[in-house]
Amino acid sequence: MSSAESVISVTNRSPRGQRLADDAAKVLPGGVNSATRYIGEPYAFAGADGAYLTDLDGRRYLDYHAAFGAILLGHNVPVVDDAVRAVIGRRDLTGLGVTELEVRLAQRVTEIMPSAQMMIATMSGSEATAQAIRLARGVTGRSLIIKFQGGFHGWHDSVARNVISPAERAYRVDPLSAGILDSALDATLIAEFNDLNSVRALFEAHHEAIAAVILEPIPHNVGALVPTQEFVTGLRKLTTDRGAVLIFDEVITGFRHALGGYQEICGVTPDITTFGKGMANGYPIGGVAGRRDLMEHFDGRTGDVLLAGTFNGNPIACAAAIATIDYLRDNPDFYVRTHSLGDQMRDGLRDIVGELGISATIAGFGGIFVLYFTEGPISGYRDLLRNDNNAYITFHRRMTDAGFLMLPLSLKRNHISGSHTAEDVDRTLDAARTVLRGMRSDGLI
Repeated sequence: MSSAESVISVTNRSPRGQRLADDAAKVLPGGVNSATRYIGEPYAFAGADGAYLTDLDGRRYLDYHAAFGAILLGHNVPVVDDAVRAVIGRRDLTGLGVTELEVRLAQRVTEIMPSAQMMIATMSGSEATAQAIRLARGVTGRSLIIKFQGGFHGWHDSVARNVISPAERAYRVDPLSAGILDSALDATLIAEFNDLNSVRALFEAHHEAIAAVILEPIPHNVGALVPTQEFVTGLRKLTTDRGAVLIFDEVITGFRHALGGYQEICGVTPDITTFGKGMANGYPIGGVAGRRDLMEHFDGRTGDVLLAGTFNGNPIACAAAIATIDYLRDNPDFYVRTHSLGDQMRDGLRDIVGELGISATIAGFGGIFVLYFTEGPISGYRDLLRNDNNAYITFHRRMTDAGFLMLPLSLKRNHISGSHTAEDVDRTLDAARTVLRGMRSDGLI
């Protein structure tokens, strides 16, 4: 029996984690501080280093979840943590004026991101997209926005709809939460990714009422839908012609796939870019960047769009972001290596599903990989409605049980960080072969 099989067969291994989860449920709604964090085993974590997480019961996991992608270089890498330590004890929150760290961070971003002439710092990606949408509405005087089925842009009302929708609610009104006003839902229109005609139809139907189109350049919140060049180029022309703002939500793609974001790769410059995850390797920060004439609307003296947030640009987050960006700038081989490891993983998974005769599609970009349980091609959300969600979740669950942490929720992606190695990928592929063979034997695929 392989080591992967022996780990999978063990149950009830988490007494300390289970106890903490039980205590958490008494004081935290659902026992967690974010809706998708509760996954059963492993219940709770005690530490992290490099490419690994250690749970409260002492088991180590090769981490492909990476805090939804916020861990870019690896857990607790010295180059980032040392920069944070250098700030602690010297600077804390002032809430007035500006600091050198805020200016240095903005200078870094405007130097490397094609769309960035000015930037603002926020505390999260959700705050960043909320500010970007408000800005678009403020500068255009229009009320409607377009997002794509499957795209996730945060928890706020403007975009909290139509992410991983079941077939009967896809492209219809599918809110993520109770408590959202109908007017907020109605002000967000839904298009199909990689289908420019679906966007044109919305502009035709609503004429000059559309303020912005917002998209993940690669919708990683449903795995990895890679855009065609025709699609992103067409969006740029269409929004320009219609006087709407083009927003690239690079909260996931930014810094992960290239220093200048996916916009650097595809050669399409949006009007506004949002970013966050990965920017500071796990420390809490987000941001909005864009054209100067748009960003100046945030000017508290002369602008008309409110920018507020006591913790915006706080020294710890800024120091971590500067250190992360400087590392990426000074080590361009980071992208060569993580992209190569991503190719190694995707190629290996293709070989395995072919060897086992499993109907599946391997997708991804750069260091992100996804195993869809459906035949391709996959270009938009309609294609994902064919995915076998139970098989997807089971694969991630069994890989996690084997010591390879993959979020056991359907369509969630996996991330390779700067701390993963080729040997890690080989071990992962060995475990994946064992897991998939077991799922086939169990009649699950």
